[in-house]
Amino acid sequence: MRRSSELAISGAWATAVAFGPARIGYGLFLPKFRELFGLSQSNAGLIASAAFAGFFVALLFTGMLVARRGARLPVVLGSITALAGFVLVAFAENVTVLALGVVLAATSAGFCWTPFNDAVEQAVDESRHARTLSIVSTGTTVGIACSGALAIAVAGSSHGWRAVWVLFAVAALVSALGNGWALRRLRAPAQHATTRKLTWSAWARPALPLYAIAGSFGITNSIYLSFAVDRVSHSGGLPGLAAELAGPVLYVAFGFGGLFGLLTADIKQRTGLPALVRFILICSCVSVGLIGGWPTAWWSVLLSAALQGLCVMVLSAIFSFWSESLYPSKPTLGFTVVLSLFAAGNIIGPVLAGYSATAFGPASMFFATAAVSLITAVLFPSRVRQR
Repeated sequence: MRRSSELAISGAWATAVAFGPARIGYGLFLPKFRELFGLSQSNAGLIASAAFAGFFVALLFTGMLVARRGARLPVVLGSITALAGFVLVAFAENVTVLALGVVLAATSAGFCWTPFNDAVEQAVDESRHARTLSIVSTGTTVGIACSGALAIAVAGSSHGWRAVWVLFAVAALVSALGNGWALRRLRAPAQHATTRKLTWSAWARPALPLYAIAGSFGITNSIYLSFAVDRVSHSGGLPGLAAELAGPVLYVAFGFGGLFGLLTADIKQRTGLPALVRFILICSCVSVGLIGGWPTAWWSVLLSAALQGLCVMVLSAIFSFWSESLYPSKPTLGFTVVLSLFAAGNIIGPVLAGYSATAFGPASMFFATAAVSLITAVLFPSRVRQR
């Protein structure tokens, strides 16, 4: 019990840092960065793309690193890259330093999450795997909510944003030290005879439904995160709220909605995995559709963001414990395959959405995106193999 709690808390802290400020901090403070550093829209997009590339490369490298050195090194390394990135951004005086800091911070998301599948497999009783991994995944929502709250706190301040990034750096330092301690007892990885078998069986039929929802949600979630704030702002914003606060408010609601991800393992035991997946995909459909249809209503934006946060956290937990149960001998490798498909959806989604919005309008684009989630829910099989 104690070991499970220790890993859950340290893992949740790591994902809070890596998928909170390290992942979405740039977008939260982009209006301030554009004002201070004279960023054009194209340059801002290039920095964002470079950050995603850093995440993707780190994700692939982590699978190899865990296989050779175990879970502790990549998690600590990810926390350190987040720390370095945060410090660079906090003290940046030009675009080059800013961009380097943003990319370094973003790589931490690739390092800090997937190794916990191996850590939990080694150190936690099997009956507590799903719950522990759900808690680790849900750390993301705390990081996002806290980042949004800090952005609201310093809105309108010319230098307060730098203090916020220093606080981000402190959180990353705590993550590095805490996870270095919590993961210290994990044994060194062994060379399993099943490694080659897993490589060739990664696309086995039982895993295809998992891969399908990872790719589908990668598309819809990336479109939401890329265009939801822009949709609200260009539609007139939220009544009675300054335009620059629309993004932070949306992310705070997103974070609080994701807290329900803590219940993923318990709900899955009661309803079964197929019913839970269908429900979450329908929530994704509603979330995206609300932003497309009612982007200036408080009730719609808050409900949409909360539902999207719920979807992210519940599906993140499902990705984690389902891949761990399908490939128990190499849980990090199996999880990396799933997240790679999610990342591929991240690449495809915004590109398609950009062309669609230009050709048919943003509302139609959001409704088409909502349809992707709905179709995936309808086609998801009623019975799946979880082992």
